[in-house]
Amino acid sequence: MKKFLATFLSVATLTSCSLTEPIPVKGEVVSCESIRVSPSTDAPLECLGGGEGAAVSAIRGPAIVNVWGTWCKPCRQELPHLAHYLAQHPKGAKVIGIAVEEKSPAVVKKFVETHGITWPILYDADGSTRETFGMGVPVTWFIDSSGRVAYKKFGPFKSLEEIEMATIKYLGVK
Repeated sequence: MKKFLATFLSVATLTSCSLTEPIPVKGEVVSCESIRVSPSTDAPLECLGGGEGAAVSAIRGPAIVNVWGTWCKPCRQELPHLAHYLAQHPKGAKVIGIAVEEKSPAVVKKFVETHGITWPILYDADGSTRETFGMGVPVTWFIDSSGRVAYKKFGPFKSLEEIEMATIKYLGVK
């Protein structure tokens, strides 16, 4: 029995996940209270977690604003990396999602709960962010504390390290 256990542990260790693989997390629809905003005359986007939403132009960082859709395969592939970032850096940049081109808030809420999303999600019901972010997703903006867009990333993140490096480089935080 000891020999079997030793063999099993050796195989498990050799084939286990590396530190760069996403951490599976149960999703949760969360409040947008943690989003830092300044006063704005722009119309706010609805917050899926209830309460006040936020206008994109009013968001203050350090923040990672990720525009995505439930229907977008590259978006779904990068979500675990964003979840891993939050798990590894709870005091780092805030992650804020903006769900676009969706059928309803209920569809997005269900997706959030089943796909490991644990950050505030703004819901773009009428496509108003298309003018700001463009047509393709995923798009991610790194917003500094003054509200300036420090970096725009088009396409999905492929790893936790890629997010960490961009956050350090453009926002000065890990």
